[in-house]
Parts: sequence; structure tokens; C-alpha cells
Amino acid sequence: MKLRKNTILAAAAACICLATASCTDGYEDFNRNPNGVTKDETQRDAYAMRSAMLNLEGWIIPTDVNACQFTELLLGGSYGGYIADSNSGFNGKNFGQYCPENGWSRVMFNDIIPKMFIYSNEVANATDEPVPNAVAKVLKVMGIQRVTDCYGPIPYSKVGVNGEITAKYDTQEEVYTLMFQQLDESINTLTENRTADFSSLADRIYGGKVEKWIKLANSLKLRMAMRISKANPTLAQQKAEEAINHEVGVMTSNDDNAMLTVVATNPFYVVMYEYNGGDSRVSADITSYMNGYKDPRRAAMFTEVSYSDVTGGYSGLRTGITIPDAATAHAYSNYAVAKDTKVLLMNAAEVSFLRAEAALKGWNAGATAKELYEQGVKLSFDQWGVSGADNYLADNASTPEGYKDPAGLNSYSGATSNITIAWEDGDNEKSLERIITQKWLANFPLGQEAWAEYRRTGYPKLMPVVVNNSGGTVNSARGARRLAYPQEERLNNLANYNDAVQMLGGADNMGTDVWWAK
Repeated sequence: MKLRKNTILAAAAACICLATASCTDGYEDFNRNPNGVTKDETQRDAYAMRSAMLNLEGWIIPTDVNACQFTELLLGGSYGGYIADSNSGFNGKNFGQYCPENGWSRVMFNDIIPKMFIYSNEVANATDEPVPNAVAKVLKVMGIQRVTDCYGPIPYSKVGVNGEITAKYDTQEEVYTLMFQQLDESINTLTENRTADFSSLADRIYGGKVEKWIKLANSLKLRMAMRISKANPTLAQQKAEEAINHEVGVMTSNDDNAMLTVVATNPFYVVMYEYNGGDSRVSADITSYMNGYKDPRRAAMFTEVSYSDVTGGYSGLRTGITIPDAATAHAYSNYAVAKDTKVLLMNAAEVSFLRAEAALKGWNAGATAKELYEQGVKLSFDQWGVSGADNYLADNASTPEGYKDPAGLNSYSGATSNITIAWEDGDNEKSLERIITQKWLANFPLGQEAWAEYRRTGYPKLMPVVVNNSGGTVNSARGARRLAYPQEERLNNLANYNDAVQMLGGADNMGTDVWWAK
């Protein structure tokens, strides 16, 4: 690999320049991720590029435990129906009750945006090689999509330009347009260099395998296309078909899954087992669906409840309740994650379900909706090491069950949905619910993705919160639609903030829809 001279000095200078002269001024100071670079690696050649790339990879789903807790468990987990808060000290200030403190709701904006720019720019400052720079661009888009999907309009095209301390916002439509452009550029570059694998030391996702990165980039492009399929169906179809029918294509096998190897400890493990005995537990939403389906993946995904008067079984804690004391909350089912479990970024099962939805719309998805739906379920069973997919797919009777709280505190009579598993032709809305529901089960624990798809489609149907502390801004039946901008934006970037609220087309609160969900 061809590296620029004095790469370490260049990277350090670039970092100092960005931290002092770009629009990331005013954000929290950022720390090196403990899952990013080991001490031994600091003494090897090409450290600057590897350091930047590994840190960039570690901020998509943050491996920094505190950032991961806020973005993936407390926020995405709660709103995506995957994870519920189990720390009673969070009462009155959490996402689940629609009343997060600014320190909670600012993390996606104030941490992720600068990290994506700082580390991708460090890669560019460290090497002229096209492949690592294209990979860095893919990672940057992957991180930024999660941010814009949380807030709507965000600073993107103007970040870091001309040494600005503050930055103008782009509309969410403009952000998506630029992300598609950047993805297309990266896909073209990587395809032209598809045999030019780079150092495995700089890549804890695919070990430097370029064709794997092409599949991830195309799969991300497909995810983005389906996200805007109501807001701009023409562009969505174009981008979806380009991704699916590309010469390398999208993920089709679990060997293609984007899984980040952690150096320290999986951050979900730390939050769910080590913080105060566990600050989170599995949500009652997902266990209720899977219990009703008698889903064999439960044993691989969850621990059993530990109440003395309950004999085994899987029962999550309901989201948006008055959180009980630790002894009560910690007896619910938990995520069966280990210290060395890889961090999921995207899997082939999701891609099959995305293609199934595209086929349902009549787009060229390479197979029928039924074929792709069933392929997605089988891929998920295989990913979790579970058998029985064929019998599961043949079940045309089982439906999600109602929630009976083992502590008798927050039961929910009836079920939220009557959707079955087996494919049925003829009713596109039911087929969509079936696709999104099974994609939701297969995507655990990607809460941010689950929340976005819930807002876009209304599926899966989730239990309403019990405690709504939004002051009337959030409809309990629809749930939170976005995050309010950090208070720092009103203090340090007021003119641009006011423009962003105009772009949003509604109040800067959690009840206003983002562009693609309207």
C-alpha cells in the first residue's frame, strides 16, 4: 500500500486542524475508542491509516460503552422494540418515557457527526490509495445515515468547509442525495479495484476484502433506497435496482455479514450485565412476538426469566413504564450476549427482506417477494445457529401473543398484531407487515434500524408506553418520530438552527416526522 510521507505527523496535524478550525468546534472532546487500536499496533508501519480506519469502524455502532448505551440501548433499543430500561434511576429522564435529558439526546448529533468527519479525513490525510478512502466513505455514509434518520436535517455538505466554526444544515432529502452520490463513487472505485485487498490490520469487519465491502456498500444503498421509497419512489427504485443488479451485488450469504470484532468487551454486554447489574433488559415487545410464534431463535438470543414462581420461558421488560427496583427489573429476560460477541452492523437476512419489499412493489429484485422473504428467515435461523426454519415458515396459524408481565406490573391484554408467519399472496399490506416483522426479528439488536422502519411503515406493531412525559408532543400510539436538536445548537449555531427548523416543517420536538416518514 502506498502511504504518504510522514503519515503520523500528517494525521496528527489534520486532527488538530479539524478540532480547532472546523465546525466540530463546540462538540464534546472525543476520546480514542478502546476497541479501536491496541498498544502493539501503534508501533507498526502505516499506523496512521489503520488508526483512523479502525476508529471510524468503531463509531458506526459505537464500541465506546457510554456512547453505545445512549445510541443503541436507551434510544434505538427503546424505540425499536428491542431493549427496555432496567435502572429505576432513569425514571423521569429517559427515552422510553419521551423525556430524555439533553445529555442523552445530543449524543447521536454531537458525537457521531464529528467522529465520521475526523476519522474519514484522517484516512485521506494518511494515504492516497483509492481503496481505503472508498471504504472510509462507505463507513462515513453508514454513520451519517443513522444521524439524519434520528433528527432530519443535519449539517453535512458544509461540515469542515473553509474552516467554519459552525455549519449550515442540509435538508434530509439533500443529505440522502449526497450520501447516494458518495456511495456510488465508492462502489465504482471499489469495483475497479475489486482484487486490490488492503491490510487486514486496518479492517476488523472484513479483514481488508474488497468484494465484501462492495456488497456492504450496495446493501447500504438498498437500505437507503427502501427508506425513501415513499418520499421519492422514482429515485428509490432506481437506486434499489442498481444495488441489487450490480455486477458484485448485495449480501446474499451470512459470510457477507458486516460484523465488527471487538478488542475489549462488547459494549452491549457491559451495559446489560456490568453497569449496576444491568441498566437494560430485553423488551417485552420482541419476546411477545417470538413467544407467540414459538420461535426457536429465542434460546440463542435471550436468557430465561429468573422469577422464583415462573418456570423458565422468555419475558422481556415493557418499555415506557415506571421502571421497578433492580431486584425486580433484573429478573426479566436479557440479551444472551458474551464479552467477545461481534458487533452486528448489517446482515444478509435484512438484505433479503429489503429485496422482498422491493419485489412486492414490482421492482426488479432478482426473485419473487415470497422467495426472498423465506430466504431472509432461513438466513436469520442460520445466523443464530438454529434449525427448524422450514417448519417455522409453514406455520400459518401462530400469531404474536399478549404480554403477561411475570411481576404482574405492566401486562398488556391482547396482542398488538395478528400477523402470521407463512407467506400469503393477495394482500400487499399484510405482506408488507409480514416482511417488516420478520426483518425486525432478524435485525436484533439493531434498534436504530428497527425504529426507523417502524416510523416508515408502522410495523411491527408495538405496545404503547404506559408513562408519557412528553407534555403532549408525542402521540403514544405513534411513538417518538425523531429527536430534538441538542440545546448547544440553539446556543452556538442559532441562525443555522432556525433554518433547520424551517426545513423540518414542524416543531423541533419528538413528535414531528422526518422527511421520509411523512
